[in-house]
Amino acid sequence: MKKWISPALMIIAFILSAIGHYADWDHTLQFAVSAVAVIFVAGFLGRATESVAHYAGQRLGGFLNATFGNAAELIIAFFLVKEGLYDMVKASLTGSIIGNLLLVLGLSLFAGGLKFKTQNFNVTLAGMNGSLMIVAVIALFVPAMFFNTHSITESDTKTLSLVVAGVLIVAYIAWLVFSMITHKKYLADVAVDGQEELPNEHPPVWSKGKSVLYLILATVMVAFVSEWLVGTLETLTERFGFSELFVGAFLVAIIGNAAEHSAAIMLAMKNKIGAAVEIAVGSSLQIALFVAPVLIFSSYFMHGTMDIVFTIIEIVAIAVSVFIAKSITQDGSTNWYEGLLLLAVYVILGVSFYLV
Repeated sequence: MKKWISPALMIIAFILSAIGHYADWDHTLQFAVSAVAVIFVAGFLGRATESVAHYAGQRLGGFLNATFGNAAELIIAFFLVKEGLYDMVKASLTGSIIGNLLLVLGLSLFAGGLKFKTQNFNVTLAGMNGSLMIVAVIALFVPAMFFNTHSITESDTKTLSLVVAGVLIVAYIAWLVFSMITHKKYLADVAVDGQEELPNEHPPVWSKGKSVLYLILATVMVAFVSEWLVGTLETLTERFGFSELFVGAFLVAIIGNAAEHSAAIMLAMKNKIGAAVEIAVGSSLQIALFVAPVLIFSSYFMHGTMDIVFTIIEIVAIAVSVFIAKSITQDGSTNWYEGLLLLAVYVILGVSFYLV
């Protein structure tokens, strides 16, 4: 009976969200219902991804978790681009990056550290992830610096944005080839004594075919609910006096990260900290190196190019998150206190963004 409760709640939330959208309910109520629906559907998406990942192997599984965990954020951001809400898009991308690096990773390290005194993962992989995140910070910092010092025009900034987006996509594809083909064993997770064998302990409930089918179904449902959610955001910001920065960076990002929260924390508590880090950090990398560039190219074919010039506040938030995450993970060993430090930085940034 218990296994049907979550799917039933998801279907009810999805139907209510659809009714609220097409019956034109009050936008605040629509936002609340759609947010709940996104969380339930993201959870279902996470379960389907986890099931597919079981058949795909740990590293590819971590990549799939990160990819489909980002599906909600990508789809929400795509509809924001379609509406021309570029500032909110950039805020949501910022929130996704810092949310994964600080909130998802922090909760994972904290929860895993409470059960296991120390947890270890591949130190080489940690170093590579840190270097890639620094490249992402550079890619955001350089256009902003040139634009804000009036060294280049607005038109040149959009050209630079397209060039930077193309470079980042190439860098990300090359990283996938490096990490999953040419240096797969080099970056393999470390074996830990007493580590629980996740695939044997909790075999997937669904077959391979059902897992793929549910993955596609969940992604489609996320697309619909995300569009309904985006339609309420402008009214929400005006009614409650929230800044687009806060709504995009925290409300949208936390809702969109629901699938990654559950998957990463569960893996960390089973001493699979390497897979948990792969989801949290890998997801941030994917947002910075792939999702953001894709949205820039998408905007080029819609209303006009969205530039890659983030505000100083957003760049500082991302840089701070990368700095503390790299500092904590670079030795390949974690504990609960390091997770608490990441959460502390997230709270500081959250309050700061709220007061903007």
